[in-house]
Amino acid sequence: MSSVSSPKRSAARTAPLFFALGDATRLLLVARLCAGGPLSIVRLCEGSDVTRQAVTKHLHVLADAGLVRHARSGRERIWEIEPRKLGEARAFLDDISDQWDAAIGRLKAYVEGPRRPR
Repeated sequence: MSSVSSPKRSAARTAPLFFALGDATRLLLVARLCAGGPLSIVRLCEGSDVTRQAVTKHLHVLADAGLVRHARSGRERIWEIEPRKLGEARAFLDDISDQWDAAIGRLKAYVEGPRRPR
């Protein structure tokens, strides 16, 4: 298991990340930034029916959760992913996966263990 000292505290810290990732448009923006590197709003809107204003609002939700950041380049904002925050979300999911693996291992040991008389 990784370094989760308090599952409640970790869940409270990680919940805003999953809230931000829980919207299909925001998840698509994160995927585009992961695949394409830093991009402007214009580039993030290409091939999409989502307006620039809507994309901007979604990016601000992602930024509030710490998942993206931006820098100015002239009149544009260039957005990029914040890999550390994605790593936190992944670590939380890895912890849950480890807990499930342990539970399944205990169930398997019980089911395959020696038969007890009734």
